Amino acid sequence: MKTLKQLIYLTFIGVALWTCSSPPLKNTTETKEEPVVIANDSLEYEIIIIDPGFTTYLNTIAKPEGFYSQTYLENKNQLYVTTWNYRVRNPLQFNSNIYENVIDYSPHINYGYEVNYKLFNYFEFAQRKYRMNLGIGANRYSR
Repeated sequence: MKTLKQLIYLTFIGVALWTCSSPPLKNTTETKEEPVVIANDSLEYEIIIIDPGFTTYLNTIAKPEGFYSQTYLENKNQLYVTTWNYRVRNPLQFNSNIYENVIDYSPHINYGYEVNYKLFNYFEFAQRKYRMNLGIGANRYSR
C-alpha cells in the first residue's frame, strides 16, 4: 500500500511538472531567401545573385534607387569588376569560394540603371559580408 501511495504521488508530481512546462520551441517560419536577378531584357544580360543576405541588405542598408546617378554607378562598377575579375583569375591567391565567376561588364554598353544599381550594391554587400576591399577608397570593410 505504501508503494502504491508513492507511485501515485510521483505520477501526480510528474503530470504537474509536465503540464507546467513550456512547449518546445519550433522555428516554423523558415524563410528561404529568393535569388536576386539583375537583368536587362533588351540586352539579354542577366546576373543571378544567390548570396544569402543580399536581399535583406538591398532592402535595409543600401541607399534607395535614385540616390546615385547612373554615371556614378557605372564608374564604380567598372572599378569593382576589374578587381573582382582579377581575383577570379587568381584562385591560388584569392578565395575561389567567394570569387567564383568572371563578370562580363563593358563600359561601352548601357546596362541601364537597375542593373548598375544592383551590381554596385552587390559589391558593397560582398565587401561587408566577406570583410574585403575591392580597392576603392579606404579599407573600410576589412577591419
